[in-house]
Amino acid sequence: MYRSAAKSVVISGHRWRSIGLLTRHPLPRRHFISYPPSLNTRNPKPIYCFKDRKTLTTNIKATKKLKEPKNVNKEKDYDHIIWWNEQMQMCRKTSSMQLIKRLTYSNLLGLDDNLKNGSTKEGTLNCEILKFKSKFPREVLLCRVGEFYEAVGFDACILVEYAGLNPFCGLRSDGVPKAGCPIMNLRQTLDDLTRNGFSVCIVEEIQGPTQARSRKSRFISGHAHPGSPYVFGLVEDDHDLEFPEPMPVIGLSRSAKGYCIVSVLETMKTYSLEDGLTEEAVVTKLRTCHYHHLFLHKSLKNNSSGTTRWKEFGAGGLLWGECHGRHFEWVEGKIVNEILFKVKELYGLEDDVTFRNVTVASENKPHPLHLGTASQIGVIPTEGVPLLLKVLLPSNCTGLPAIYIRDLLLNPPAYATATTIQAICKLMSYISCSVPEFTCIAPSKLVKLLELREANHVEFCKIKSVLDEILQLHRNSELNEILNLLVYPTWVATGLKIDIELLVNKCESISRTIGDLISLNGESDQKLSSNVNIPREFFEVMESSWKNRVKKIHLKEAYEEVDKAAEALSLAVTEDFLPIICRIKAITSPLGGPKGEILYAREHKAIWFKGRRFQPTVSIDTVGVKQIKQLKPSIDSKGRKVGEEWFTTTKVEDALTRYHDAGAKAKSMVFELLRGLSAELEAEINILVFASMLLVIAKALFAHASEGRRRKWVFPTLVQFQRSKEKEQMNRNCEMKIAGLSPYWFDTAEGSAVLNNIDMKSLFLLTGPNGGGKSSLLRSIAAAALLGGCGFMVPAESALIPHFDSIMLHVKSYDSPADGKSSFQIEMSEMRSIITRATSQSLILVDEICRGTETAKGTCIAGSIIETLDSVGCLGVVSTHLHGIFNLPLTTKNTVSKAMGIDLVNGKAKPTWKLIDGVCRESLAFETARKEGVSEAIIQRAEQLYNSMYKSYLNSENCEGFHEVDNQPAGIQEVTVSSADEITNQLEKFWKDVESVCITCHKKLNESSKSQFTVRGVLVRPCQQPPPSTIGASSVYVILRPDKKLYVGETDNLQGRVRAHRSKEGMQNASFLYFLVPGKSMACRLETLLINQLPNHGFKLTNVADGQHRNFGTSDIPLESLNLYR
Repeated sequence: MYRSAAKSVVISGHRWRSIGLLTRHPLPRRHFISYPPSLNTRNPKPIYCFKDRKTLTTNIKATKKLKEPKNVNKEKDYDHIIWWNEQMQMCRKTSSMQLIKRLTYSNLLGLDDNLKNGSTKEGTLNCEILKFKSKFPREVLLCRVGEFYEAVGFDACILVEYAGLNPFCGLRSDGVPKAGCPIMNLRQTLDDLTRNGFSVCIVEEIQGPTQARSRKSRFISGHAHPGSPYVFGLVEDDHDLEFPEPMPVIGLSRSAKGYCIVSVLETMKTYSLEDGLTEEAVVTKLRTCHYHHLFLHKSLKNNSSGTTRWKEFGAGGLLWGECHGRHFEWVEGKIVNEILFKVKELYGLEDDVTFRNVTVASENKPHPLHLGTASQIGVIPTEGVPLLLKVLLPSNCTGLPAIYIRDLLLNPPAYATATTIQAICKLMSYISCSVPEFTCIAPSKLVKLLELREANHVEFCKIKSVLDEILQLHRNSELNEILNLLVYPTWVATGLKIDIELLVNKCESISRTIGDLISLNGESDQKLSSNVNIPREFFEVMESSWKNRVKKIHLKEAYEEVDKAAEALSLAVTEDFLPIICRIKAITSPLGGPKGEILYAREHKAIWFKGRRFQPTVSIDTVGVKQIKQLKPSIDSKGRKVGEEWFTTTKVEDALTRYHDAGAKAKSMVFELLRGLSAELEAEINILVFASMLLVIAKALFAHASEGRRRKWVFPTLVQFQRSKEKEQMNRNCEMKIAGLSPYWFDTAEGSAVLNNIDMKSLFLLTGPNGGGKSSLLRSIAAAALLGGCGFMVPAESALIPHFDSIMLHVKSYDSPADGKSSFQIEMSEMRSIITRATSQSLILVDEICRGTETAKGTCIAGSIIETLDSVGCLGVVSTHLHGIFNLPLTTKNTVSKAMGIDLVNGKAKPTWKLIDGVCRESLAFETARKEGVSEAIIQRAEQLYNSMYKSYLNSENCEGFHEVDNQPAGIQEVTVSSADEITNQLEKFWKDVESVCITCHKKLNESSKSQFTVRGVLVRPCQQPPPSTIGASSVYVILRPDKKLYVGETDNLQGRVRAHRSKEGMQNASFLYFLVPGKSMACRLETLLINQLPNHGFKLTNVADGQHRNFGTSDIPLESLNLYR
């Protein structure tokens, strides 16, 4: 579409054409100009497209003859140069605006060859950069030049604007724009650019010696995209790299079924397709998905009326409002093929690269949440609305598990998936054995690191932990059932169907492969070289970058050569430098004299002698004279003298060269082995992705089960709608019962919430006073239905919840001046969508319907909507203050009137926040105004006007309250004693002895209290944690500290206590032995008894003094009368 315009001076392109880097929070929204960008803004230079252009305005001296540009852009570059022009239009910093004045729009770099260092002739660095730029024309290009990464032209302006860098040479006007960052700041610069939505191409130079006056060779080492970091060289690092959430490329289209969204992940080489979506569901996905690029299909231009106007009114208006202020590109043809083609073009992929379809089709899958529903129950962070994720998971559960839970809430699963998730959570709630820590690795991280051969030893250790934890689940009889259930939701999440037997076998073989090569944590067969005469730092820097990465047996010869070279270097330093040090010490006087020492020259990676006031020429034949005569000035790698104080010898230099060569060879071989292992594991990438996702899901559900148990939530009975052609039969099967429903943002365990009972068989028409709890009740019902439909626990005492095909909540609407819509228009747009999607299997919740317009007509619209929903047969609640609805001749059959109760206290009405039958016409408007500080004069005048105009008063029969439901504490289940596993090592023998003493003590307590409760000790090893069943249950625990002493304690929250102990220095890998006991009193008594008895059996304790505390219950049993046997 630009081709015709490009035949002359191109002023701008259509605003929809540009692809722009699209992102949502946390990427800052780069606001684009709504109108076609004009090149006249701030007088930037036009885009010249003629080869016969004779002049070019520049900032150089007027006396300099202007040259004709040799780099006129090719026709294929027109669109890209226009895109870069738009990026320059958005720059706002003074420094970047000054640089923009020196740009020319005749090539992809924006370089003006009439300026200093602006030539793009063959053989220049600019020419080389331009060739790289032509491969990825819309990426910022950073080129390695010595110790810096440099950018020129357009890219330099972007670095100054978004990365906070200063231009090279300040703001000199006689050179091309240039900026850059030191090597050490590359990661920060890339983060700044990708955070602002840019992709970056990084060009590295080949390191090593080069011929004089020759340019180093360069290559594209990798890319950094939003959601996909730069990983080149990571194999050499000794730390883990955190990966952000991957950002897909999104494509939208429309068909007879509804809206279609295509999501492509370039890192994973996968795509998914969702069809039949509503407009609200698509907008919700755009709001919650941090996407990289957006493409819109031309089918979106046709709205429901058949016209080609894609505007703000009617169908498509909400999506239009979401997209019109952002950059996107129109596409035609088959949406999937077009998006995949665009992805390959954007990321520079080969045509033969294939993408795997991970769409898991399900006929009965519920519709995704609408934007209003997701925001009003806190699935999407919304100001003033309690965050649902915050109460579903413990505060320490973040990252991938939290993302999985969020995505599950936004896209409720099918009935089979929901029931499987519920079964997993139930099993996790009641297991008594310890569980793994559930190591989480992002699947996209695995794919990228293995594909690019950049996985380091830290990453391989994490991969092995993932595999070993799955094997731990498999080998434990209690956990094996959970593992088998986890396979199904993992298949739904990844699109990979892997049999459990195959998964276990592959985990064993891959774990063995990693364990055979990688030097695991705790293995120390590779000590760093050392010598008393050589600074320790030298060997640490030289060897820590590659030792203890792989097992020594694989590179035995190379390691031996390094050791021999280190010994030779130590010997050379001892023989050549040490005598000099001895001589200097012997002749040093109190008034000063020659000084010298053996130092590590970090910059030159050398061990040299450094001396001040020192003359190497000595004629007297004493100790050290021969060595002093051998000294010569130290030189750097370029043959230049380092300084006047640095000296070396030929023997030391030869030994250094030998040591460096041996170390470089060993280091290269280590990294080659790591890259070879990456290549080997890449063949098993599907297994690794499946395994990593399985543990992510396991950790998320384990965290939810733990938090739900702490909050005393319950598992609902999830009911599937029965399929029937008769709507009446369907309606009779539709029912939702929730006893003791609490608002999800209250902690039920603290007893601070007012509980309500919901028995819903049809639509509720709800009335009640302001502040009476109507909105809270609707949010609570919506949250409970959503949580139950996803297989999670709900904040109630008991619940029976249907598996709804959609849950739609409308709470309030605000106007949108940008879209030209009033709040009532927004509300009607949402109501249109709700009514269109509602079925007899839906849950519809509408708060204060039609409150944004004139009362009479609003009442009639509300009445008509209620009739429509009643005829549909859905469950739901419609709340209102429009009491005129009850005077309308409505034809509803199933709608039931409900109210939020109020009580009269001292003649004043106060809300009870309880749901009751009937109608409540009292609004408590005056009381609410008083509470919020409205002046008494205004309120008294309002009461006078009310009494003069209205004759209807409250009917006290409609304002009765409920008695609060008692919340009985749950009892503790008895734990049966089971036979211990065979003792396999000394540590287990130690714990067995401790357990024996503990059980004997408990038996004595049972005899004194005539109790029959039995206990079993459960060992929590390092990298394990207690199960959720310990939350809220009294327990006694024994810790083995690093100093081999025991600590005995008791608690009602073992998980929290374990985390607290392990957070202390040196306690990260502490083991715990715990016993569940009936009640805190028994726990305190057993704790005291153990503190007093364990030392008698040879165990050392750190808290012996606690055994003398009277409150621990020592008076019930005389300790001296106990005769315990191990």
